[in-house]
Amino acid sequence: MDAFSAPDDRTLYVDRTDRQRGSKAPFYAVYTDVDGDDRWGFCCGHCDTTDNAVDAMGRIHCNECSNRTKAEEWDAVHE
Repeated sequence: MDAFSAPDDRTLYVDRTDRQRGSKAPFYAVYTDVDGDDRWGFCCGHCDTTDNAVDAMGRIHCNECSNRTKAEEWDAVHE
């Protein structure tokens, strides 16, 4: 895993093998420990930021470059 400093000066770890497909680039899982036991969030593969939002349907949206995923589950009734 790749280590980097979070905005609050703690060390986070990006797992480039644990990813979800985005519209511009994948989102990579970010953990607080090198063993990958405690997930912290996601890193955008397009702009390398952790400034992302996840909604109730599991969609990830990058607040910097607007990279986004589709919902993991959806119901056609809501279309």
